[in-house]
Amino acid sequence: MAKRTAAAVNIGGMLFSDADGAPTETLPADLRDYAEWHRGRRRYGVWMVPVDEPAVLDYIDAARSQLADLLHPSGRRQAHVTVHACGFHGEGVRDDDFPPHRLEQQIAVLQAQAGPACSLPLARLDSFAGAAFIPVGDPLGRLAQWRNLLEEGSREIRQARYVAHITLGMYRRRVSGDVVRQRLGELAAPPPSLHAARLDYVTYDARDHFGALQRMRSVFLKTALIA
Repeated sequence: MAKRTAAAVNIGGMLFSDADGAPTETLPADLRDYAEWHRGRRRYGVWMVPVDEPAVLDYIDAARSQLADLLHPSGRRQAHVTVHACGFHGEGVRDDDFPPHRLEQQIAVLQAQAGPACSLPLARLDSFAGAAFIPVGDPLGRLAQWRNLLEEGSREIRQARYVAHITLGMYRRRVSGDVVRQRLGELAAPPPSLHAARLDYVTYDARDHFGALQRMRSVFLKTALIA
């Protein structure tokens, strides 16, 4: 497995909300081209739940604005909840490559078993050492179900435990944990939930930290809504 940057490794690690073992300070992102990670490969693929509800998008914009002195601008990257990190898109022989036949296997199992659309609850802001985020709950186990189904088609490329979230931005400067908790606590709570109506397989330019996501395939969930 290719080694990622310190910020990437820590983005899914300890939380500033943890009573024990919280980071003592933020870990600013080093926005360089990590050629030792992508090794010339251009596109990286993930499965995600897109965020396209106006109320949630407006909240994200407002929160990013209020935290602008701490966070790198997020550029063109669409807001989303990552479900499964697949690897580098296309044929290849490295252990973090993601060939087309694995994608087709994942699509087949999702189409057969992904189930209906649902609501995923959102909680007050939290933060990893590397990034601030909106926590996403999974009380009905739907995210866990999708992750298990995707794992049947291809093992996930992951360097830290999975924490469902919507990223607000990566840190641009180093501040203490107390400052992070104070700043996040000053922001209003997000809308109560996010509607998940489809799962998208997207790729992004591995050389661009905030580049746009390109939707390659989608699995639309059944219209029955589970509250």
